[in-house]
Amino acid sequence: MKWALILGSSGDIGRQIARDLAQQGWSLYLHYAHQQERIEKLIGEFQSKFPRQDFIPIQSDFMAADCVDRIVNSIFGVDAVIFAQGITHFKFLHDFTENELDEILRMQLKVPMMILQRLEDKLARAQAGRVVFISSVYGKSGSAMETPYSAVKGAINTFVKAYSKEVASMEITVNAVAPGAVNTQMNQMFDAETLATVRDEIPVGHLADPAEISYWVRVLLAPEAGYMTGQTLYVTGGWLE
Repeated sequence: MKWALILGSSGDIGRQIARDLAQQGWSLYLHYAHQQERIEKLIGEFQSKFPRQDFIPIQSDFMAADCVDRIVNSIFGVDAVIFAQGITHFKFLHDFTENELDEILRMQLKVPMMILQRLEDKLARAQAGRVVFISSVYGKSGSAMETPYSAVKGAINTFVKAYSKEVASMEITVNAVAPGAVNTQMNQMFDAETLATVRDEIPVGHLADPAEISYWVRVLLAPEAGYMTGQTLYVTGGWLE
């Protein structure tokens, strides 16, 4: 039985990835920071539908000093790690506090790298280990009012290129999926008029459904995807491309 660790599994994209992988027969470690009720409901759903698989919740706030220990000490074996956690603030760079900058950097870059340091041996033992980051088109195009977010997503794309070369001989692949505008709670900070303007700029004419992002994660986890590594797949509906 294959095991996947999904960081940020309480978010809209993370939950969709969890549902799709559970449907494919994966057992899951479901990480969350604060949304315990949402995760308990998700696990209840899975246990009813997939009684032969295991689903383990892992609570850990990435801003806590012991966050990495709380995660890796709960893992006994893992075939895939998916980083779907995220946070953004919509404001000018000069309005960011130091704590907000630290939060974005720690959540998106520092803690994921520390987790991979500790899980690399387990991924290597899987003999077809997979690492997938949910990045963003802003990591390529940049977005005014989301400068730190754009910067860390660009850093993730470069990290994927570099780290994939270190672990290729261990049969571990490292890739990123970079969505454009997705219909998630994170985007509900914008009013209907702003979202309509964005939608009008997308060639395919709509914001992505989380399932349209999760699909590409599943592709990268497939055994046949072993020759794909170090890449960022832009899933944007043609937007900002």
